[in-house]
Amino acid sequence: MAHDGVSAALARKADVLIIDTAGRLHTQDHLMRELEKIRRVIQRQLPDAPHETLLILDATTGQNAIQQAQQFQKVVKCTGIVLTKLDGTAKGGAILSVKLKLNLPVKYIGVGETVEDLEEFSADAFVDGLFTG
Repeated sequence: MAHDGVSAALARKADVLIIDTAGRLHTQDHLMRELEKIRRVIQRQLPDAPHETLLILDATTGQNAIQQAQQFQKVVKCTGIVLTKLDGTAKGGAILSVKLKLNLPVKYIGVGETVEDLEEFSADAFVDGLFTG
């Protein structure tokens, strides 16, 4: 699938290609090896790709997010984080530990179910949210 996607994007001279690898569990070795393979397949066609690799973390996972992020960083070399499910009671405090341990920027947050609910991350607004409401 990744090979076909890259081929189609190159043929169409697309500016952006998104490859969604959702459903990978950091505890499943065979799924993590598949991620490594996807990266190699992409790089055969585009040696400097991927240009962006975002790790999507669920704000409700708590401290497990640190272990997840470490495992994914080893395999796919993430360039940033998207923190989702900040619309409920989850505060996403573990993201601070992830940021400190891996030095990955938080690029977006998800505060709902739709594309419109994906927002650029603001550190000031995030910290204010941790201490209010």
